[in-house]
Amino acid sequence: MTADRQPFLHDRTIVLCAPTQAWSSASGDMGSAPIDGLYHGDTRFVRALRVEYAGTDGVVSRPEWVRATSLSAQRARFDALLRGVDDAWPDPKVRLERERDVADGHLTETLTIRSHLADPVAVTLRITLSPDFSPLQEVKSGAAPTGTGAVTATPSGLEIRSGEATIALDAPGARVTRVESGDEIELEWTVQVPAFGSAAVQWHVALADPAIVVRAASAPVPWQQPTAIEGVDPRLDRWLDRALGDLAALRLTLPSAPDDVFFAAGAPWFFTLFGRDSLWAARLILPLDASVAASTLRVLARLQGTRTDPATAEQPGKIMHELRAGTFTMPGEGIVLPPLYYGTVDATPLWVCLLAEAAPKMSDREVEELLPALEAALGWITDAAGDDGFLDYVDETGHGLSNQGWKDSGDSIQWRDGSLAAGPIALCEVQGYAYEAALGGAALLDRFDRPGGDDLRAWAAGLKKRFAERFWVTTPEGTYPAIALDRDGHAVDTLTSNIGHLLGTGILDPAEEAAVSSLLVSASMSSGFGVRTLSTGAAGYWPLSYHGGSVWTHDTAIIARGMARAGRHRDAATVVSGMLAAAEAFEYRVPELHAGDAGADVPAPAPYPAACRPQAWSAAGAVTAWDVLRESSGR
Repeated sequence: MTADRQPFLHDRTIVLCAPTQAWSSASGDMGSAPIDGLYHGDTRFVRALRVEYAGTDGVVSRPEWVRATSLSAQRARFDALLRGVDDAWPDPKVRLERERDVADGHLTETLTIRSHLADPVAVTLRITLSPDFSPLQEVKSGAAPTGTGAVTATPSGLEIRSGEATIALDAPGARVTRVESGDEIELEWTVQVPAFGSAAVQWHVALADPAIVVRAASAPVPWQQPTAIEGVDPRLDRWLDRALGDLAALRLTLPSAPDDVFFAAGAPWFFTLFGRDSLWAARLILPLDASVAASTLRVLARLQGTRTDPATAEQPGKIMHELRAGTFTMPGEGIVLPPLYYGTVDATPLWVCLLAEAAPKMSDREVEELLPALEAALGWITDAAGDDGFLDYVDETGHGLSNQGWKDSGDSIQWRDGSLAAGPIALCEVQGYAYEAALGGAALLDRFDRPGGDDLRAWAAGLKKRFAERFWVTTPEGTYPAIALDRDGHAVDTLTSNIGHLLGTGILDPAEEAAVSSLLVSASMSSGFGVRTLSTGAAGYWPLSYHGGSVWTHDTAIIARGMARAGRHRDAATVVSGMLAAAEAFEYRVPELHAGDAGADVPAPAPYPAACRPQAWSAAGAVTAWDVLRESSGR
């Protein structure tokens, strides 16, 4: 890890229950990597944690850790040997089991010493931790830790306070002391372990921050894992089990509507409401559950834009992008986002698409309550189309997101020669979303006897015609839709995964869908572990580029879903096969993205070291894989 750079995550262990998460090494100890720590909301409360022990000779040793096991998204176990108190035989006879449980605002650890010695053994267990209170955005930027806060003794532990944020530490039976020479807190137990027996101690921290804007969901999980599909790859069930557990742990609510659940985007940086991410995750799991879709639609409708505010990018009818407790700054990137930020071009049509798709599984009352928001969103879509009739974006503040589609990094919209396209940018997939939204919205208006359906269908027909005239390009790689139109209306000619999002929207005719689908399973786009974000034929291709050659599982899942909707079932099955290979490579917790290296060259894709995990829409991709294979099997 280089100072002042975003921390790497790929080799760390995470235990979570959003909005709380614990990052550590495979021993459970924290502090050896910049990401390590215990977080709640947008604050890291503990940055370092370690376990030590000593026998009757007083020699302090570190346990020798041998295994980390994920018991669920919220629980992990770390196994170690205590050879400093063992006998001289080669077989280890004293072991330590460290079990970690994370709940909303809580971490509990139980440490159990088990002995197979014929005599009792006395062991001193010591836990040392360092409070922190660093803002999450500073951790992400690689900045130095903030500090410890004020410490007050309690009957069985300590309370540590920084402003309104507090840590309540409880360690029954332990000697709790603050190390005067630094910022560390020590917990120490003297444990008597009987012959052929065991003894356990437990400690617990409760975290509180009144500024937090989200809460953990308290309702039970509304879905059940689907039954196995006979004759289908057994890796699918293993991925579903892990993915659905992660999705359960990523559920959040807002304090003002505790019954309306949505998915946090992902760990560690995005434990909050994101318009695009929460919508796509809810949409991808629709084959299993519609309740999260309905509640996500309601949450976003309450925050829908009502006025024009360039500082926040709010506009009437627009669906928001990101919600934070305070201003979110990305040091070194020049990005400063307000607490409620609307800088997204695709969340609004995606909101309409989700409502149209989920409506048959919702009650009439639920849908009717959302009709005013639907009409406002449709109004934004048609009004936001520029002079050329396409939805585009440009950051008007100079410190917002320069790219406002799902590929939101600064270098994501490239020409084939690697040069960057100048904005305003009209993305191809956004036009597909808008077309689908206009038709789906029109059908809902008709269903509930609301006016405007015919106008929307006429607008959609015009958009489809304009798209066919303006977006298609021919390069040495073939004929396909450009990723975008630039500020001069020129079609940016790179072959990208974005075109896969057009499949099934209706903006392409069947022959065009067939051509797009075939390109996406070609060697330049299909890595064997998913669809690359950028073709290997582009000058800017790099397998470890965030949006320029890597593979994103949610992106691949959307493509597989679109292929199936377009009737390209063989291509969809090919894409899902790559998704399963990636899932196996990452022990079925697929990260946000991974390298786009070819499966013909490597047995497993390299991690993208800074990729978030778990990520809601990556986990939801497992449901898409199941649905595609279920349909192709005829079940």
